[in-house]
Amino acid sequence: MTNEEAIEKFNLLFPYIREYQKLAKDFANIEDIFQDNGGKLLQVLLVTNLQNLTDSREGNDAKDSTGLEYELKSVNTILTKSFSTNHHLNQKIINKYRKVDWIFAIYEDIELREIYLMTPAMLEPFYQKWENQYNTTGKDINNPKIPLKFVRENGILVFKHNSTNTLYSAPIEKIKK
Repeated sequence: MTNEEAIEKFNLLFPYIREYQKLAKDFANIEDIFQDNGGKLLQVLLVTNLQNLTDSREGNDAKDSTGLEYELKSVNTILTKSFSTNHHLNQKIINKYRKVDWIFAIYEDIELREIYLMTPAMLEPFYQKWENQYNTTGKDINNPKIPLKFVRENGILVFKHNSTNTLYSAPIEKIKK
């Protein structure tokens, strides 16, 4: 493809990207779909019927209609097979993590494939491991991982892509009942 052909294609596609950005802003207060996985976050919020929490980078990521908060994680399986946590994991963050359910979104490139729900009890082995490491070293842990295999084997499946690769509603509140 030549540069001119690429620009022509871009100009054809970009109006739809603008509409996607507008949806993200109107539905979830996502200011930039190209920043911090904003486009992927919108997909997860739409499927799970959760609301984006934009108050603080230190807080949780989303909440349901009853006010329960959730930690959201995503992985692109083309690039890696584990979920990142926090670049400066310490006791305060571990304590925060223990109070909320987690939503794990699994992508292949930009295609949402699966979403899993995990409770704090399901993740307790990781909390204990991280807590022991933190207490032993006295230093923040740099981005410990949660393996994709663990999530698939132990999590509650909320969403699985269909044959048309279209999104559908799978509200977390209904899954938890």
